[in-house]
Amino acid sequence: MKKEISLQIKKEYIRKYKEGYPLISKESIRDISKLEEGCVVQLKDDKNRFIALGYHGIQNKGFGWVLSLAQNEKVNTAFFSKKIKDALEYRNDFFTDTRTTAFRIFNGEGDGVGGLTIDYFDGYYLFTWYSRGIYAFKDVIIEALALHVEYKGIYQKKRFDTKGMYLEDANDFVCGEEAPQPLLVKENYATFAIYLDDGAMVGVFLDQKEVRKTLRDKYARGKTFLNTFSYTGAFSIFASLGGATKTTSVDLAKRSFPKTKEHFEINNIDVKTQDIIVEDVFNYFKFAIRKKRMFDIVVLDPPSFARSKKHTFSASKDYVNLLKETIQITSKNGLIVASTNASNFSMMTFRDFIKKAFKELNIKYKIEESFSLPKDFRVHEKFKEGDYLKVVFIKKLK
Repeated sequence: MKKEISLQIKKEYIRKYKEGYPLISKESIRDISKLEEGCVVQLKDDKNRFIALGYHGIQNKGFGWVLSLAQNEKVNTAFFSKKIKDALEYRNDFFTDTRTTAFRIFNGEGDGVGGLTIDYFDGYYLFTWYSRGIYAFKDVIIEALALHVEYKGIYQKKRFDTKGMYLEDANDFVCGEEAPQPLLVKENYATFAIYLDDGAMVGVFLDQKEVRKTLRDKYARGKTFLNTFSYTGAFSIFASLGGATKTTSVDLAKRSFPKTKEHFEINNIDVKTQDIIVEDVFNYFKFAIRKKRMFDIVVLDPPSFARSKKHTFSASKDYVNLLKETIQITSKNGLIVASTNASNFSMMTFRDFIKKAFKELNIKYKIEESFSLPKDFRVHEKFKEGDYLKVVFIKKLK
């Protein structure tokens, strides 16, 4: 049984927690000196009346997460078993869809346990722990999953160093059988190469699945395509499979070349007909503008924060300028897929960024469609900042 302590909540935060807000913030607690990561906490008011039950785990979002509004709840295997059972039932249709064999089965606070995600890769399960606090429950949570699924193997990523980055381990394998390297999975019939034990990233971001499918099925045919901040080329694969005449993928990371090449090859696409460029994207934009290089479709999906030798990028401060450069290399009547995973501003603000960029260039545009997180990335109704993904398909007019 985990150590359980009481925390007095400041008056102005009590209603928020009673209404279901899941994040325990440092600012809401009267005395944080007795906190110990991994302990169960009872949130109480100044008259020692129960508000909510949670756990303490430090991550970039706060000091812990609310788990239940029931006073007598026990945080044990049965508790996590119920959460996981509900999460699996919510995603039951994903398991029966043979077109896609990689998706999220548990999305943190959206499924009732902030600080934890679980992804499914064709029979293998990947746990990502975002604090030492939630990691303290590792054994009972894995035990709870095993009550409901048969698995080939289980892997984990620890993301709880001081900056929320990946914590290097000897390996990320936990139990079961080890996955092949690469593990080939499907997403809407396309194939991705997944590496479950190769650092922080596995090879593809699952939250963009609906965006990639739409790009392939509705927009790519006959178009020239530029994929910036391309990582392992997932958007380029879908554009090519959708009939793009040529794709260009640009990313600063040296390993983006072999990873993107691998994705083309396993999807039976001739790599020689595509461009894979290892370069600072900010420099590439300047080069393309100078050379008046134009593309019919440009995917602009920068990290919310990035730093290279010459550039520092923050989505909230710099997206407008980056979008202006994108507009300049997009053909007339071309398409910009503007995307961000920054959680510190809303879709409305993001659309304001788009409006400002086009206005400053005196160019008209039309929004074709927009996307947020897919169904498997379940969002807590009281925690809208958890719905971080914002993608807008923009048609450049004249």
